[in-house]
Amino acid sequence: MNIRKKIVLSAVFFYCLLVAFAEQAIPNIILFVSDDHGTDALGCYGNDVIQTPNLDRLASEGVRFTNAFCTSASCAASRSVILTGKFGHATGSYGHVHDYHHFSTFDDVKSLPVLLSEEGYLTARIGKYHLAPESVYKFDKVLRADPRNTVEMAEVCEDVLNSKDPFFLYFCTDDPHRGHPFTPDPWDAPNSFGNRAEGYEGVETISYNPDEVIVPDFLPNSKECREELAEYYQSVSRIDQGFGKLMQLLELAGKVENTIIFYISDNGIAFPGAKTTLYEPGMRLPCIIKTPDLPKQGIVSDAMVSWVDLTPTILEMAGISFEAKDFHGRSFTDVLNQSTSENWDQIFAAHNFHELTMYYPIRVSRERRFKLIWNIAWRLEYPFASDLWAASTWQAVYRNKGETFGKRSVESYLFRDEFELYDLEEDPDEIMNLADDPQYADKLEQMKKSLRAFQLKTNDPWLIMWDHDSSMQGTGVNL
Repeated sequence: MNIRKKIVLSAVFFYCLLVAFAEQAIPNIILFVSDDHGTDALGCYGNDVIQTPNLDRLASEGVRFTNAFCTSASCAASRSVILTGKFGHATGSYGHVHDYHHFSTFDDVKSLPVLLSEEGYLTARIGKYHLAPESVYKFDKVLRADPRNTVEMAEVCEDVLNSKDPFFLYFCTDDPHRGHPFTPDPWDAPNSFGNRAEGYEGVETISYNPDEVIVPDFLPNSKECREELAEYYQSVSRIDQGFGKLMQLLELAGKVENTIIFYISDNGIAFPGAKTTLYEPGMRLPCIIKTPDLPKQGIVSDAMVSWVDLTPTILEMAGISFEAKDFHGRSFTDVLNQSTSENWDQIFAAHNFHELTMYYPIRVSRERRFKLIWNIAWRLEYPFASDLWAASTWQAVYRNKGETFGKRSVESYLFRDEFELYDLEEDPDEIMNLADDPQYADKLEQMKKSLRAFQLKTNDPWLIMWDHDSSMQGTGVNL
């Protein structure tokens, strides 16, 4: 073989190596989002009744966050934050997009799937979408399957998992959201949470005894509540099986070692006191992440992270440069391999609507120990989501004129103080409001100040509600 031919062959060989290395260096990303799943129903978060072996395995191989929060405990509003890295009050994503609600993200917002697609990713979504408009949240591929059958959903994703291009898979279940019909007949029948007597093809039905479920402190320990929790558990176990199937197919595709996997929920459990509220059960959520380059497994992180941080985090993981100023959140890749963290000690949350008729804007500043809730429309009765109002768990209290719901009085749940200040170390259930306690006056003012600064920084129109502050307001004239 002459020298020139050797040089050419060597060059081709090294080029192929470089191409192979480049392909391997660009990670695939799976963002698995369940619907209304709290930390209350996962084995790896301490529930020893529910069966979630596949998600528990993910936690044992990756990082489990104990202080991860959504910014709005409402499906559509939360999902817009997940895929934009911006709070909904700055993007027009104030509440639900479907049916008569009509909320929609501003046309000039650039979402995560669009940013990834521009950098060569194959972007695909399957299951619950709940976003608008399509032009803002555009995916290259839209896959179809029964969103209650996560095993079927996983099987439909097989071609994406085998893609030659790096892929971003947005995998969104309908489970464990409450199932239709929302209004039971009779009234005290438990909601199905998508479960059905005939089950789902490819899915083992895992049933639970209502007497054995773990009732969270914020819920009543009633027959109706236990029966609904048993249905909720069954729906969660269906998610777990679909997740396991997806991981099996990923392994068959030979992509496990080059895929970053996220498991999160959009908001808390679909029971009064959680979903649609910014109390802890509504906003403190599961977050489990596995990356190929983790130095060790089974890390439990106490960093306070938020769904507004997800887009910049994923972009950094993908090696895509961006301007920090373009997002309200920040990347938390630097704390993935740490149990304790610095400079991750505060998050903010902002809820506006759930359904269109549920106007009740709330702003939250949450530190490690203290939490401030500002109920901007505090003079109104707290509005119920239609499915939560009809739930037998609530109706059992309402129809019997009960005075308490869990540890909270019904009166304080329906009619809230303007400001709620809680010491979460002493009062994790958020029952003893310290806002009017003179001993905490300085703390209250400090947290009000930080909340107002957050609103100014994120272009929050509700800033005007501080003594009718007009600093964010325009002239009202089109120039």
